[in-house]
Amino acid sequence: MKKIEAIIRSEKLSSTIRELSAIGIVGMTVQPVKGRGRGVGLQLRWRGSLYNVDLLPRTMVTMIVSESNVDETVQAIMRGAATGEHGDGVIFVSPVELIIRISSGETHREAISYQGDIDQRRQERA
Repeated sequence: MKKIEAIIRSEKLSSTIRELSAIGIVGMTVQPVKGRGRGVGLQLRWRGSLYNVDLLPRTMVTMIVSESNVDETVQAIMRGAATGEHGDGVIFVSPVELIIRISSGETHREAISYQGDIDQRRQERA
């Protein structure tokens, strides 16, 4: 299993969720974040004074997928989040050792399986 964390422009959240849903990614966590990458933030003027905004608002979307679904999931995020401009965001992929569903005690893949998710769709096509 792999954890995918994507930090994207907040205004691209709807299109990113749409792309993920289209491939069967149904479970995710979304949270507002602030940060900066290569850029130095923004310099804005308010009431005649300049001020810097060093940390820009973004949205982080986190999901756990089977290793075989990483590439397809990353491509869906890129389709949904890209504007072609600097500041579109980043995607992190990292290993997950164990998943436990608190309510049922299910572990590993069974803990995050949903009706109609990407793995079920893949099995139905096979």
